[in-house]
Amino acid sequence: METEKKLEIAALLKVLPPVEFCCVYGSALHPNNTDKITEVADEIGVGVHFNPFVTWKDKMYKYGVVRMDDLIRDILNWERFYLSGRLQKPVRVLVDNLDIGNINSVNLRAATSAALLLSPSRFSEENLYATICSLSYMGDLRMFFAEDKHKVNKIVQGQFTLFQSMYKPFLEEFATKDLLRFTSSVGNQINVSQDCGLSAASSLVSRLPLAIRSDMALKLGNKTHLSESGQVTRELVIASREEAAECMRKIVRRRVMVSSARQAISGLLTVGAVHGVRYVANKMRKAWKSWT
Repeated sequence: METEKKLEIAALLKVLPPVEFCCVYGSALHPNNTDKITEVADEIGVGVHFNPFVTWKDKMYKYGVVRMDDLIRDILNWERFYLSGRLQKPVRVLVDNLDIGNINSVNLRAATSAALLLSPSRFSEENLYATICSLSYMGDLRMFFAEDKHKVNKIVQGQFTLFQSMYKPFLEEFATKDLLRFTSSVGNQINVSQDCGLSAASSLVSRLPLAIRSDMALKLGNKTHLSESGQVTRELVIASREEAAECMRKIVRRRVMVSSARQAISGLLTVGAVHGVRYVANKMRKAWKSWT
């Protein structure tokens, strides 16, 4: 079944029109306004243009168009923390000409570090994956009125084995560095304990993307070190693990909030009021069901 679904979506990709047309199909700025679409996606949105409600073989699809250099930059640096957040959750890779899967390992390692920094001294594997999954929803404006409040738990529980295959290598890597320890196993998942000392916190912070660390340095300060070779290095000043975790949380939350707002405005401008209202209505209907 999994193979059939993958082949079906791969077939859809083959029949999609050229990127230039993808950027205007179903758009309020259609026709012949690819430059306008790109400008809106870049200047107002977060560099990606989505086409929702694409019908093919009696099924509804939503797909996005993005420059590969924008995608890679977000994966490595969390500059907008939009597509990088999506790629921290299980995805089905159909075509990978640029080895995005390997590049994304940097993103997954950083997500593991961020989630560990936000986690208590003891937690379950499912708790950790839920924390990872929630990173890209912290501050997301849709979560306040147009998303299922149980969305994170549903994603993790419904794709638990996929999360395991994605993150087990990084948990094992961190275990070899004595940052965490596997304490026991219950069913198909493990329980974990971690070092909550200042040194471990500094190590986790050092694995966060540069853009996040730079923002943290502005708030927490940094100190300069001169190595024996004469190389100058800067290190974040971390007074406590809790302070570092809260600082990182606020930075990620603001990034998500800004990106979700920008993308929402961009979406309304490019897909048009009718499609935009329809999309929001579908989201709100799902959210309402989760609250009742």
